[in-house]
Amino acid sequence: MDLGTLRNKPRERQVIRSRLLIAGVIGALLFLLLAGRIAYLQTVKYDHFAAQSQDNRIRIAAVAPTRGLIRDHRGRILAENQPAFRLTIVPERADDPAALIDEIDALIGVSDAERDAFSDARKRSRGFQALPLKRQLSDEAVARIAVNRHRFPGLEVQPHLIRHYPYGSLGAHAVGYVGRINESELSERDRRQYRGSSVIGKTGVEKAYEQRLRGEMGYERIETNALGRPINVIERDPPIPGEDLTLTLDIELQRIAEQSLGDYRGAIVALDPGTGAIRALASQPGFNPNQLIAGLDRGTFQALQTDPDQPLYNRAISGRYPPGSVVKPFLGLAGVATGAMEPDETIHCNGTFRLPNVSRVWRDWKRTGHGNVDLNESIAESCDIYYYELAERLGIDRMHDWMTRFGFGTGSGIDLPGERVGVMPSRDWKERNLGEPWYQGETINTGIGQGFTLVTPIQLASSTAMLANRGAPVTPHLLEGRAPRDDAAGAEPVMLEDENLWQAVIDAMVDVVHGPRGTARAIGEGLDYRIAGKTGTAQVIGIAQGEEYDEDAINPRFRDHALFTAFAPATSPQIAVSVLVENGGSGSETAAPMARRVIEAWMQQRGDRR
Repeated sequence: MDLGTLRNKPRERQVIRSRLLIAGVIGALLFLLLAGRIAYLQTVKYDHFAAQSQDNRIRIAAVAPTRGLIRDHRGRILAENQPAFRLTIVPERADDPAALIDEIDALIGVSDAERDAFSDARKRSRGFQALPLKRQLSDEAVARIAVNRHRFPGLEVQPHLIRHYPYGSLGAHAVGYVGRINESELSERDRRQYRGSSVIGKTGVEKAYEQRLRGEMGYERIETNALGRPINVIERDPPIPGEDLTLTLDIELQRIAEQSLGDYRGAIVALDPGTGAIRALASQPGFNPNQLIAGLDRGTFQALQTDPDQPLYNRAISGRYPPGSVVKPFLGLAGVATGAMEPDETIHCNGTFRLPNVSRVWRDWKRTGHGNVDLNESIAESCDIYYYELAERLGIDRMHDWMTRFGFGTGSGIDLPGERVGVMPSRDWKERNLGEPWYQGETINTGIGQGFTLVTPIQLASSTAMLANRGAPVTPHLLEGRAPRDDAAGAEPVMLEDENLWQAVIDAMVDVVHGPRGTARAIGEGLDYRIAGKTGTAQVIGIAQGEEYDEDAINPRFRDHALFTAFAPATSPQIAVSVLVENGGSGSETAAPMARRVIEAWMQQRGDRR
């Protein structure tokens, strides 16, 4: 462009006007576009953005219901809810949740278990939820958080109720405990029901009756400030509290049962033979459920799980043991009821038993034998030879059919999770489970409760109650007023053509405790009522032919188990008891005295001395 063109004033004005016109058109278009967008947002999208604005100001919070209380049959509280404070974080409102947790750790301490729990909760969170970091804060921790709260956006101290067990470890296996919900448990339930809760029943009654104890979730519409902290509850749909439950358990009898076991591993079950109501269900060693609620670090919890004494294991309903001689009243009744043995028929016991064409020798617990014994003496003195002979006459299949009528080899129907079923072997059972044929020698072993036979303490207690009831079945239960299950073991009563046979067996069991040669006669002294009982000693490991059992030389964990079952008073039974002491040795010396203490405590409490 030359100098002349630049000095063309008319041309310059024309260029300027055209540029201004273009700029004006563009500006007008931009203004129209902006005005149109504003109009669109304020009309068409008004509801959408109004709702978003409302969501930023108002949030919906789940409100957990109050968990139901658990009481024993006299109204004493076994599980309650105590006020506490927990620390929660809304991750979306925190600048850096990980850094925030580190700061809290420096201020009041945060364990690895608490970090892991928070991380798990965050994974299943839907966003803008208050997730628990610490479930229980001390007064000092609450004060420290309050002073420094302005530094921690997204952090809240919330009041809540925490589960507490006033009796600690006493009755822990029966009552159970609540713990942090894990992902597998949530997948089995409606997640909405646990949105405002972080715990669920893990074991015992707490798990068995979770739905009734839990209650129904409630909700709140909460107005928040710019930091997301609640300033007002706009609307509230209150939760429905969980149901309070009353158990058949008597916590003071439970205390005596657990004290009776002392340092032994084992179980004691005491129940009402007329109703099946469980008065004591002890398993030792135990644990303190309050420690599990507060949360254990991984190392401590793993040590608890791998402890060889298995304190978390409920031996009363899950432990399976060879019953030993406590099966003799049931098999003795089978013998006389089926005609395999006459009630007054005697068997000569010289201490040994042999099968034709078999080299093995089966021995009696008493090396010199018992002489001539009938049904009464075979039970009172626990003669093994009598039951070797009886087992050979009955045969394994007839023994199986009879014993299962009393609940052997089946579940008791107790209203607790985790019950294991015992074993009452037969030819079909061995073929089905081991793929092997049945041998006659195994029948002989079954005659004294050894071999493949396994029972649980709860099943022994319910079977003993059936003897006390002269064949009428019961379903053990912990919930007061619970209706028996239709499919419970022993649902069909055992009927005998000769009703006198019941009394014959019961009289023999009375002689176990009160007879001059009864194996448990030591516990019968000083009683003004009669106990009908049976001792048992069950081998844990086999002893080779020609060898003798030396308790002092054997590993303590391989020593014999001690058992005792009983009911009292013999004429009008009010309580049935089974005792199992792992590696306790003699049933008469170890288990029987424990049973007497439990029975005597119950009788004194009732004032019934018949």
